Amino acid sequence: MKNNKTVTVLYTVEQTIKEYRKIAQKNISKVINDITVDQCLLLIFLNNNSSLSQKEIAELIFKDNASVTRIIELMVKKDYLIRNINPLDRRKFNLEITSKGKKTIELLTPIINQNRQTALQGLSNDEIELLDKLLTKIITNCKK
Repeated sequence: MKNNKTVTVLYTVEQTIKEYRKIAQKNISKVINDITVDQCLLLIFLNNNSSLSQKEIAELIFKDNASVTRIIELMVKKDYLIRNINPLDRRKFNLEITSKGKKTIELLTPIINQNRQTALQGLSNDEIELLDKLLTKIITNCKK
């Protein structure tokens, strides 16, 4: 496997994602023990844009619609979100972040920033920009 650089680099990308998610979850759980990385992402994206549809949320957190539905159900049960029927289209829901959800975002924002700093430690801005550019090329290639 080490001789084939294309296999190795894609394996390394996958391993990087998994390791980052592990450290992120570990650090999130130290502050809020009943929320996952994906639930946290959903809260943050909704906080930044309350009009996001479930489909848009799914794309942003890299989940299918069924998974996002389950995440939302759990978050409503845990009192992070309120789901209201959309008055303009009764087939859709509007999601609202509860006060508990807003407090969670407030508590986790420094943790998320620290996770990112930890992951990118030792990389220069130029290296980060190059990495982003290269990964974006791979994403574009895969979407062709």
